[in-house]
Amino acid sequence: MGDAPNPVRCLDRFFATYYARRPVSATFIGVHDHDHAWPDCSEEGLGDWLGETRALHRELEGCAAPEDPDVSWDLQVASGFLETQAWELGSAHGPTGNPAFFTGEAAFGVIALLLTDFAPLADRVSSLIARLAALPAFLEQGEALLRAAPRAWTARAGRECGALLALLERGLPMARAAWPEGVIAGPDLERVEEERVRAAAAAERFRNFLRGLPDAGETAASAGADAMSLHLKRAHFLDRSLDDLAQAARDELRWAQEAVQRASSPSEPPSTTLEGPGAGTARYQEEWDAVRRTVEDLDLLTWPDFPIRYVHRPPWVREAAEDLYFLYYRAPAAMARPPVHEYLIPPVPPADSVIRLNHVIHHGGVGHHVQNWHAYRARSRVGRMAAVDCASRTALLAGGTMAEGWACYATDLMGEVGFLTPWEEYLELRGRVRMCARAVVDLRLHRGDMTLSEACDFYQSQAGMAAPAARAEAVKNSMFPGGAVMYLMGRDAIHGLRERIMAIEGKRFSLRRFHDRFLAHGSLPVALIAERMSGEALEEVLK
Repeated sequence: MGDAPNPVRCLDRFFATYYARRPVSATFIGVHDHDHAWPDCSEEGLGDWLGETRALHRELEGCAAPEDPDVSWDLQVASGFLETQAWELGSAHGPTGNPAFFTGEAAFGVIALLLTDFAPLADRVSSLIARLAALPAFLEQGEALLRAAPRAWTARAGRECGALLALLERGLPMARAAWPEGVIAGPDLERVEEERVRAAAAAERFRNFLRGLPDAGETAASAGADAMSLHLKRAHFLDRSLDDLAQAARDELRWAQEAVQRASSPSEPPSTTLEGPGAGTARYQEEWDAVRRTVEDLDLLTWPDFPIRYVHRPPWVREAAEDLYFLYYRAPAAMARPPVHEYLIPPVPPADSVIRLNHVIHHGGVGHHVQNWHAYRARSRVGRMAAVDCASRTALLAGGTMAEGWACYATDLMGEVGFLTPWEEYLELRGRVRMCARAVVDLRLHRGDMTLSEACDFYQSQAGMAAPAARAEAVKNSMFPGGAVMYLMGRDAIHGLRERIMAIEGKRFSLRRFHDRFLAHGSLPVALIAERMSGEALEEVLK
């Protein structure tokens, strides 16, 4: 019998396979070897992908035990990802049954090449030409694979296909008109136009195909209890049963609803009105600076030397963005982090409270942005890239309890230190209701005791969501099992870990040291991090 495979080389193969099979995700993560390509979703390609996934999983499970604990974590998380990926590729939740897989990848495969200046424009345009030329074949693979889909999934794919058409027919010509003269050679400009027209025709054909795609029924939107349990155990590394988690989510929802009822709703303060050039972006920057000062003055954590620049969305993408998974704050490329990251602000100026809570604290400030900076410096290779935003979701579900749990915890933290106004604290209580409701829907929908329509009704009646928002949220939950419960479970786990470390360390406890140590692990499951940090704290006390 031969020696067990080297764990580092096993991980090398895992990442090489991930980026080759998910080239659009690779672009967002900052690995640019595949910027010309789309996922191979031909029947043969999917078969090879599934076989490769299973073989790589066996290899990771059988490799030599690593001495480095971070490599051990990477093996565990990568192995878990391969298990959930194998399930998805073999189920109707993957490319064979979800038309939005194709529309999301298609739109963002183009957008990813133009949204940031990660390489010289000429190089990015060369990749754009290649992707546009291959787009018709990619969409044809979708037509060959898809036999039926839940009507709500097809509706979302139809909207995304409309956004893709807007991007190809109007967005790209607008982007091209803004390119500096002489940077792109004449023949390449002609190729962009030729391939753009062909790609738009292919997108129109795919939209017509979607109009005739049979309805698979609402039950097809549920992954099933076994699949949901798989995602909870092998992506989030939660050792609680599905029933236990569902009951806990219902209990927390009830508590949050009662807390909102007990709270007296304060009056919403008037928002600041700023006039003149740059006034819209200046308001965001003022709040960002205020959050940073508070965090540093109170010594809450290490604030990164990684500025945010609040800017408007580029004109060429604005129309398409309305019907896509287009984020205001999109995680920077983990493997090619820019010195300054651009935050694309909403087209309509929101209230001051929304700027502070959502666009600064949760996303652009102490929440996601600070967490990303720490993650990109982590020893764990998986922890650096897992929470990068890709076409329709983050790179690995395993990064979710850290990324989303931390962002929710960070908002709690700013309330704890007195930074939030009474109105913002009330909004956060209402937000907690929505967070708990999402966990309930995620667990019940995929356990099979709630339909997609019932999930929409639940969001409206129990979380106060408007019908369109409720529908969009329920559809997203149904496509990605385990993607909504991670907010609540991650947040609660961080609070629980902090309480344990405080109890162990007593007067030695430092909030800054706790946060920095926690964040240094990167975007890994909080359950794994909590186990290690608790053990390390006990060892230090017993020395």
